[in-house]
Amino acid sequence: MSEYTAPLRDMQFVLNELGHLDHVRRLPGCEELGSDLVDAILNEAGKYAQGVLSPLNVSGDREGARWVDGQVITPKGWREAYEQFVEGGWNALSCDTTFGGQGLPRLISALVEEMWNGANVSFGLCPMLTRGAIEAIELRGGDLLKHTYLAKMISGEWTGTMNLTEPQAGSDLAAVRSRAEPRDDGTYRVFGQKIFITYGEHDLTDNIVHLVLARVPGAPEGVKGISLFVVPKFLVEADGSLGERNDVRCVSIEHKLGIHASPTAVLAFGDKQGATGWLVGEENRGLEYMFIMMNAARFSVGIEGVGLSERAYQRARSYARDRVQGTEVGVKSRDKVAIIRHPDVRRMLLSMKARTEAMRALACTVAAAMDSAERNSDRQQRELDQAFVDLMIPVVKGWSTEQSVDIASLGVQVHGGMGFIEETGAAQHLRDARITTIYEGTTGIQAADLIGRKIARDQGRAIGWVIEQMRQVTHQLLAADDPSLTAIAASLGQGVRALEQAVAFIVSNYDSRVAAVSVGAVPMLELFGTVVGGWQLARSALVAQQCLKAASFEQDFYSAKLVTARFYADHVLSRAPGLAHTLIQGGDSALALGDDQF
Repeated sequence: MSEYTAPLRDMQFVLNELGHLDHVRRLPGCEELGSDLVDAILNEAGKYAQGVLSPLNVSGDREGARWVDGQVITPKGWREAYEQFVEGGWNALSCDTTFGGQGLPRLISALVEEMWNGANVSFGLCPMLTRGAIEAIELRGGDLLKHTYLAKMISGEWTGTMNLTEPQAGSDLAAVRSRAEPRDDGTYRVFGQKIFITYGEHDLTDNIVHLVLARVPGAPEGVKGISLFVVPKFLVEADGSLGERNDVRCVSIEHKLGIHASPTAVLAFGDKQGATGWLVGEENRGLEYMFIMMNAARFSVGIEGVGLSERAYQRARSYARDRVQGTEVGVKSRDKVAIIRHPDVRRMLLSMKARTEAMRALACTVAAAMDSAERNSDRQQRELDQAFVDLMIPVVKGWSTEQSVDIASLGVQVHGGMGFIEETGAAQHLRDARITTIYEGTTGIQAADLIGRKIARDQGRAIGWVIEQMRQVTHQLLAADDPSLTAIAASLGQGVRALEQAVAFIVSNYDSRVAAVSVGAVPMLELFGTVVGGWQLARSALVAQQCLKAASFEQDFYSAKLVTARFYADHVLSRAPGLAHTLIQGGDSALALGDDQF
């Protein structure tokens, strides 16, 4: 089986030729971020992903994490790989320099993160959750929490988790029952059970820092009465050394469809005197703080979708080049050919390639906006960029992960019957991808957030700005006077018009027909993702056409870019009007049946 290879040339294209690196380099603190430095980071990350993480992906899947008497044992090679991860400084890449981070922009760490997920998503989940915990403590934790935990979490010496879900409270966090009783010394005793806790217990580090949602006595009902607490696996002494074991234990780990090497733990807090916890920020604002982690995690899960899609594509492409089967359609020869010569296989591979490149470009566009929203000296520009990020997070998360499931499924299809056999590796990508549409908020939750909070609430202003950016690209395509670009412009223009119709419908009907509009929330998310993906590939096509005219030495690369964008316009963007129709016309029929008629 082939190993994962980082798509460095396409990453460089997105950074340099689509202009994201130049944009970020103009931000305060990023002035010395040259192309040579970025290339060195990406190259080293690619070597680690291919040489260390990728070889462990299949073996980790087959061995899985194991629970033994409350302890979790990770698969063979996991601890050594994590030690190399920490030694390489990879955990600290985009963390604040105050506590030992490298302070690199999110644009760079997003691409590095894609490599971890493409090579071994089960491994990549651990640092992803740690980074979310770091951000919550950085932004809302007091000095004691920062000085106690951040340096060792940023280095990777300790890991972090977020603990939301309970047996009776899945996505409905208003139903959280875990409680936290205040003590005279300012700490709290935490009691309760949490489920689905990724890397909630493991043997990679000496300590695990749990961020836990719980209720204090007298707290208001519902989500307004939830507080956030730091509850470490081991208590930390004043000198930073580890003290006694806290009253938290791993009851079991789940047996799952995929990501077998990533332990998903059931944690019990307070079986004895209560787990010692420290309040983050203020009481009853825990959900607000947890959403800091949640939004970071949602973006990162979208990156998982990109990485998994890239890996599924690479495996399918390799198999299609090697597998000789049948004769070539339209050629008068009985010679057997590799299946990459078959029209339908080419269609599937191009569908995988085009959507993956669209997702990568979109994720980098959002990451660059994150950097600007944090660092830009212009307050008005920061606000504009943050509005764009808020709008796009559910799309990066929801659309990219849904695409990854379909792309991984196509990878199985390219393999034919061998794709259904575990030994080829294609099935693992589909099994691993399937959870990404569920955790950190299902696709339905992302879509409800998109149409409610991000479109209806602001009357379509933020998405209107994006539509205007896409319309400008359409004009640029037409002005180039090139047949391929004109065809792409026609599809993008059609997609933008469909999106405008959908937005107008949501804004006009959300308050009066919220249930009917909500039926179309997921189609709307798919519509938006489809069109903004087309926007990104249209921008790529413009660059590719200019480079081809300039007689670039990379003719094959740029011509492939142009063809890929044209394929996306013909095969993916063309679906936009149908999705808009589903949103606008499909609500009433979906609500028409009585419960007993299903």
